[in-house]
Amino acid sequence: MTEEFQPPPHSFVSKFKCAFRGIALGVRDQSSFLVHLVAVILVVVAGVWLQVTSIEWCLLALGIAFVLTLELINSSIESLAKAVDRHHNEKLRDALDIASGAVLVSAIGSAVIGAVILLPRLLQIFE
Repeated sequence: MTEEFQPPPHSFVSKFKCAFRGIALGVRDQSSFLVHLVAVILVVVAGVWLQVTSIEWCLLALGIAFVLTLELINSSIESLAKAVDRHHNEKLRDALDIASGAVLVSAIGSAVIGAVILLPRLLQIFE
């Protein structure tokens, strides 16, 4: 009879180390995460340049956090799927497609938020 898995106890600091390791893995292993990071940099630069308000910064930050969070969750599901089964598995494929769809929905929603906040200011500048 096998024993039930018991994760090692983690201190408060080691939990943060694990979390930052997970972010680093997501950035390093996922090209789409890097695409999102480039978009984040562009949005932040545009927000500073266009002097968005505090409320607008909050909305932009929520959109950014939402997309990056879902991208990390999607990456974790991909990693888990590879560990579970290296062969074609329709259920795993469905789970991966659903997670990718969640990232896409969040990216579209965040792009709409960014457009609503930034486009009117950009249009004023270039009129």
